Amino acid sequence: MVLVFALGVILVVFAIVLISMAFKDDSKGGVNRSLAVLEAMTTAPAELTKEIDRPFEERVLKPLRARLLSIGRRLTGADSSDRLQRKLDYAGNPRDWSADRVVSVKVLAAIVLLVVGFALGLVLGVGVSTLVLMTVGGLVTGFFLPDFYLYQTAYNRSEKLARELPDAVDLLTISVESGLGFDAACQQVSRNTEGPLSEEFARMLAEMQIGQTRSAALRGMAERCNVPDVKTFVGAMVQADAFGIPIGGVLRVQSSEMRVKRRQRAETKAQQVPVKITVPLIFCILPCLFVAVMGPAALQIIDNIGGS
Repeated sequence: MVLVFALGVILVVFAIVLISMAFKDDSKGGVNRSLAVLEAMTTAPAELTKEIDRPFEERVLKPLRARLLSIGRRLTGADSSDRLQRKLDYAGNPRDWSADRVVSVKVLAAIVLLVVGFALGLVLGVGVSTLVLMTVGGLVTGFFLPDFYLYQTAYNRSEKLARELPDAVDLLTISVESGLGFDAACQQVSRNTEGPLSEEFARMLAEMQIGQTRSAALRGMAERCNVPDVKTFVGAMVQADAFGIPIGGVLRVQSSEMRVKRRQRAETKAQQVPVKITVPLIFCILPCLFVAVMGPAALQIIDNIGGS
């Protein structure tokens, strides 16, 4: 009995040792496996971590922009890039936009305003027809909103060019008559003035420095400026350069004509003032004047009728 009891105790102790060793090995193996996984993640090849390490713009924004661009090209047609690039040139390329970016913004604005119109209709609790009208209106407005922005920017830029051109031509005339060449005079204009005309002269000089002829650079400036006076000035300069006419005399004539045109534009706008002021005069000023003049008399008449 004692021998059997001792043998049983030895077997139990041996089993406990085996179980403890087994659990100890398993825990070590689990820790080792975890450490191995962490090491593999930290020392993974660049090909495996390249997708995770890419910035948000490359992972999300660029594919989204490409998808919007493909949708916009299907909606606007094949020749939309040329038309949009011409509008961007007229607007002075605001924010360094490209035609593809404008197309993407058109589609994105259409989607955003569609959602905004639908959500606004739900919040206001309008009918189904009004909700559909608001949704479609938001879609159409968002799609054409970049075109309106480019049109207004191009219009404002054209107005600035028309106002700044006579002064720039005067500065060119003074510079050329004082002994500078035409290119140096254009550089003086781009350096001493501000605005879109100064930027156009700077771009023209940059194009001449990279190898374009003076005539080609001037024609490029006329194509980017949707202003008749600029085209007239460029045409005169190109003809003077082609036929060898002294530029000083041509600039003097152009300067005189520009001043006359500027005075005529000012007179035209002054003559339009009475016509433009008629509507606010009738609907805003005259009613207030009638109330101030006829109001006391009307009150007195009402009091007399009531007393009688």
